[in-house]
Amino acid sequence: MGIWVVEPESHTDGSTFTAIIHLDRILHAAHLIGVFRQDPIPKDIPLAYSLDVFCTYYVNKYINHHSFEITF
Repeated sequence: MGIWVVEPESHTDGSTFTAIIHLDRILHAAHLIGVFRQDPIPKDIPLAYSLDVFCTYYVNKYINHHSFEITF
């Protein structure tokens, strides 16, 4: 399908990398789709923490023509 799979990078102890990114360096928002596994997703997760449930994501470059032109 041509959709990229990404996952957060982490240190050897399992903690995730954190960094401050200046706003003038952000080119475009990304549409991430969580990769679902066999375990059910809890229904009481607040929307702000929904990306924390997944370990791997699909990057949807087909969401609009701007994303497709930038990533293709």
